[in-house]
Amino acid sequence: MKVPEDVIEEVLAGTEVPAIVHGVPKSTKKKKNLWEMEAQFMKTVLGRGSYSFFDNRRNKKKSSQLFNVFQEKPDFENCNGWSTVINRKKLPALKGSQIGIYVVNLTKGSMMGPHWNPMATEIGIAIQGEGMVRVVCSKSGTGCKNMRFKVEEGDVFVVPRFDPMAQMAFNNNSFVFVGFSTTTKKHHPQYLTGKASVLRTLDRQILEASFNVGNTTMHQILEAQGDSVILECTSCAEEEKRLMEEEMRKEEEEAKKKEEARKAEEERREKEAEEERKRQEEEARKREEEEIRRRQEEEEARRRQEEEEEERERQEARKKQEEEEAAQREAEQARREEEEAEKRRQEEEESRREEKARRRQQEEARRREEEEAAKRQHEEEAEREAEEARRIEEEEAQREAEEARRIQQEEEAERARRREEEAETRRKEEEEEESRRQEEESRRSEEEAAREAERERQEEAERQEEARRREEETEERHQQEETEEEEPGQPEMNGYSSN
Repeated sequence: MKVPEDVIEEVLAGTEVPAIVHGVPKSTKKKKNLWEMEAQFMKTVLGRGSYSFFDNRRNKKKSSQLFNVFQEKPDFENCNGWSTVINRKKLPALKGSQIGIYVVNLTKGSMMGPHWNPMATEIGIAIQGEGMVRVVCSKSGTGCKNMRFKVEEGDVFVVPRFDPMAQMAFNNNSFVFVGFSTTTKKHHPQYLTGKASVLRTLDRQILEASFNVGNTTMHQILEAQGDSVILECTSCAEEEKRLMEEEMRKEEEEAKKKEEARKAEEERREKEAEEERKRQEEEARKREEEEIRRRQEEEEARRRQEEEEEERERQEARKKQEEEEAAQREAEQARREEEEAEKRRQEEEESRREEKARRRQQEEARRREEEEAAKRQHEEEAEREAEEARRIEEEEAQREAEEARRIQQEEEAERARRREEEAETRRKEEEEEESRRQEEESRRSEEEAAREAERERQEEAERQEEARRREEETEERHQQEETEEEEPGQPEMNGYSSN
């Protein structure tokens, strides 16, 4: 496009636009031109009645079975190279074959401008020199990917229909390739740059809205490149080769990493297989040892069983003899056991009667202690009530004496009221203060007495609880002693049974 890199960056970095944008012309006078431009664009894509650099109507020949591309005038030629397309009009022998032929000759440091073929797939063969081919995948989401590859004499390359492409020659040699397309009809490659750019058939306002760039930027993109079809592009092939080698190096590194990962996985699997084999061998060895041990145990069990059978026979003979001897002992033992059982029943009955008597005594002693404690508590409460009554009487007598003194003082004060009014007032205040103090002391005394009584009640309850626990412990000891006295007779009875 022959524009600075910042212009390309502005187009690529522009705000992403939706599939449908607002593109109303600024003036209604351009409506006719807009429709004409759209019609021209459709005709260019479909190849009907539009200007084409491959449509050389001056080169008319008589029908022939042969067509020499080096003798005929090229369809397009400039200082950067030339190209020729052979279709069924130029070579009638192609009719019915669905195959077209093209030849392109690129001079040093030139490029077949970026374009795509809307009608057919192209198959190219390099016949002279070497070059770079760049193909961009047009089908997003289908698994295809962009490609760049170097071709030399004899190499065949394929460019699918609709995929944009560009062929480039190196700076040190020209690049010639011939190819075939999958149609014999006149097809028109759609170029993206130069005077033959398909973008020039669209209205500028539509392009500006589509790319979301300004008028100046779009003018630079469309008008900067003065050539068409075959463009000058110094070092473009070298740059593509460098990028290709870098991609190949990255792919090799990725492949190497994958290979290393695969080898590591294989080593891990081999190690696991070896461990599994060793584990299986160990299990087999253990099973063999277990089988040998099982057989030995069975043999040992069989021998033990035979010995036990012999021992059982001897024991049965001895047991039979012992049973005959024991029959006589059992009769004697039964008689002794009956006598012993009768004796034990009498002893147990006597022991139960003694236990009942002891428990009754303990219960009566506990009841007497409780009655004495309750009696002491009643006596203490009576004493406290009497003390409280005496204290109340004393307080009442004191109040009456004070009242009498006060009346006497009032009578005296009445006689000397005018003379001792202030003194009487102070005396009354002192008496009231004294009365309050005495009441406070009385109240504190009552509280102290109540606390003392509560403390005595708690101590008495604790003493009763302690006495009850001692009685229970004494009773438990008695029961344990009785149990221990009864137990010695049991082994003796068992001794009789064993005989």
